[in-house]
Amino acid sequence: MMPSPGFWRGKRVVVTGHTGFKGGWLCAWLEHLGAQTFGLSLPPDTEPSLSTLIRIEQRVETIHADIRDAPSVRVAITRFSPEIVLHLAAQSLVRRSYREPAETFATNVMGTVNLLEAVRKTPSVRAVVVVTSDKCYENNESRRPYRETDALGGAEPYSASKACTELATAAWRESYFSHDRGVALASARAGNVIGGGDWAPDRLIPDCIAALVASRPIEIRNPHATRPWQHVLDPLNGYLILAERLFKDGAAFARAWNFGPAAEDLCSVSQIVEAISARWGVPVRWIASDTPPVHEAGHLAIDASLARAHLGWAPHLTLDQALSWTTEWYRRYHNGEQADVLVGAQIERYEALPEVLP
Repeated sequence: MMPSPGFWRGKRVVVTGHTGFKGGWLCAWLEHLGAQTFGLSLPPDTEPSLSTLIRIEQRVETIHADIRDAPSVRVAITRFSPEIVLHLAAQSLVRRSYREPAETFATNVMGTVNLLEAVRKTPSVRAVVVVTSDKCYENNESRRPYRETDALGGAEPYSASKACTELATAAWRESYFSHDRGVALASARAGNVIGGGDWAPDRLIPDCIAALVASRPIEIRNPHATRPWQHVLDPLNGYLILAERLFKDGAAFARAWNFGPAAEDLCSVSQIVEAISARWGVPVRWIASDTPPVHEAGHLAIDASLARAHLGWAPHLTLDQALSWTTEWYRRYHNGEQADVLVGAQIERYEALPEVLP
């Protein structure tokens, strides 16, 4: 399935975190679908940033506010009067969460609570998708992919904050929205997302591209760690499909959902580095980072069979394709092509892919 232009055309949609990597891609897709999109976020915090390069704030009515500031969030949601809210604003970096644990919990947990409280006071809202992470599960290093019914937890601040965000979302759903006048609330847990336009620190693909452009070895922290890698458009497709079903069918889809790649697309950090280097056309050169180690899961996988069975969602890109699309994006960008053109072209190319059976 793909998002329906007929559904999205003219819909009033708020995207929180729209100045981030995933938020920029999501806003570009919503504009392509004809939605009336609004953004609530802090200013971009990387240089360069995708949102600046694709001029998101010229295309989307924007309020700069911190989601930890409850009155500002309430004012923004009231002003925008959205029908659908897609909540992506978060502190999304594991290593930063070690340095700033209180800020991470305040942003990820209380920021979500502030948003949900603002939604409660906004009669126009019909559907809300809270985006969390595959790291919200209590990771016991099992080789079995985690399902939505598995225990939540976290051995470090980032993962624990995402588990708490899931608990808060479930509590607001049961305490308020299940008896509300038609507000359907769901959470979405995606894998490790890759794609063009990500310049966040301490992320593998941006680190790889920066090293390749500078012709220096790629530093990696956990070469043997295994993750569920997926192109950014695959989980965004899931969020949009889920929002449609929440809007149309309400409580039947108000729950937690995994959006992850096929089992065969799990691979290690070192394998990703080798694949990116090969596509860049240079010999693989990586070295172990001398950054002081922190705890990070060794193996992580999620089971997206629920979304396949009940939403008709499936990944459209294999890992091989995701890596090729990502490398192609950065190569063309560094050769002088415009980021907004590259984003638009890949969205259209994605929509034109053959149907994939869930």
